Amino acid sequence: MRFTPLQIAVFLALLFHVSGAIGILYSPYAAWFIAHTPLTLLLMAVLLFWNQPKPWKKEWAFLVLCFAVGFGVEVIGVNTGFLFGQYQYGAVLGPRFLGVPWLIGINWWVTVSMALSVSHRFSAWALSQMPGAENETDQPHWVAAAQLIDAALLATFFDWILEPVAMKLGFWQWSNGAIPFYNYICWFLVSLVLVYVSRKWKRHPANPFALHLLLIESIFFITLRIFLP
Repeated sequence: MRFTPLQIAVFLALLFHVSGAIGILYSPYAAWFIAHTPLTLLLMAVLLFWNQPKPWKKEWAFLVLCFAVGFGVEVIGVNTGFLFGQYQYGAVLGPRFLGVPWLIGINWWVTVSMALSVSHRFSAWALSQMPGAENETDQPHWVAAAQLIDAALLATFFDWILEPVAMKLGFWQWSNGAIPFYNYICWFLVSLVLVYVSRKWKRHPANPFALHLLLIESIFFITLRIFLP
């Protein structure tokens, strides 16, 4: 029996996140599971890229863009507080440069790609319900704008789910332990720029693994958000 890339990716994502949740919440090895977070994040990024429809040339370019923009705004945020607010990264996410883990740049690509793919899937379904608009070239301008806004909102919403858990796990810490609303404004605006560029580049947004990964990671962090002391 031959498994597809999507089946392999979903299996590994479930395996790592279910075992991670159990290990963090109910085992004496919580510190070990938390310390290996970078491995899980990198593996999910590889699986997401592997399932991206070919050709991959534009995806490499988009990954580099997300990495550069995401890492750049985080460096500004950590060192000045002008973006996102006053926060500092811990050691959990691995090696840092100018106070920001290298992994964060990749994670920006993962988050925006997931949000883009899910938004594209939803807008494609909505478009199919509209008479006389069978494909993207027929869609009204407001549909395209809504797709971009939806993707940016979804990326921001995912950050909202993640934030309290990230502090408890030592990924990063906010000044006074309070997550400012300004953080979410910046997340939305930076995400909106990236999803806009993705559309202008005509990058293929439909990744079959993206929805699965978004659901698995969201359930993982919501579970920890509820049950983690």
